[in-house]
Amino acid sequence: MPAKEPSPRRVYGGRSAADRRAERRGRLLEAGLELFGTEGYPASSIEKLCAAASVSTRNFYEEFSSREALLMAIHDQVIETAVAAVATAFAETDDEHVTVRIEHAVRAYITSTAADPRRAKLSYVEIIGVSPAVEAHRLAWRSRWVQMLVAEARRAVSRGEAEEREFELGAVALIGAVNELVFHWSTGGYRTPLDDVIAEIVRMAKAVIITPGTAAARG
Repeated sequence: MPAKEPSPRRVYGGRSAADRRAERRGRLLEAGLELFGTEGYPASSIEKLCAAASVSTRNFYEEFSSREALLMAIHDQVIETAVAAVATAFAETDDEHVTVRIEHAVRAYITSTAADPRRAKLSYVEIIGVSPAVEAHRLAWRSRWVQMLVAEARRAVSRGEAEEREFELGAVALIGAVNELVFHWSTGGYRTPLDDVIAEIVRMAKAVIITPGTAAARG
């Protein structure tokens, strides 16, 4: 008995069902960034999100199990973009002293996550304290950043650019300070120039990796 041929994919208006679904998902992600990043997460109901994305509530639940799931998906997008930007900054300064690498990496991270006020509000304000699930999601990302910072510090030690010590506590403290500083900047109406915020974070990051006053600190 001949094998049954697979049914062809349905195509409407030149687009497959998968294409249309991907487009709907993209519109929901963009609507979430806009509403969460302007009106705030509590004020952004599923009905508002669907209206902004021009999708039905049924379509919403086909893509995301809840508003929290949408929030975490957008946060993933923001942070994954930041991780890629930092990786590029490190790659472009591979032969440079750790102080130069830190400056480039911090600028890449802050520019990626905070230059767009919507991204800054979502990443440093709206994501905080939503629920145990969202907090676990946020803290998992924090752990990855801590690991990245500790790895950079270890690299600096191996190159004679920093002194051996325990870096993890300092890395955790730095991430917390960065979150608080950008939170303050975001909720304060962005009055302080972003370059000033970046410069302050660079100073803190250098202090975590390099002991002030040592030969390594002078590069």
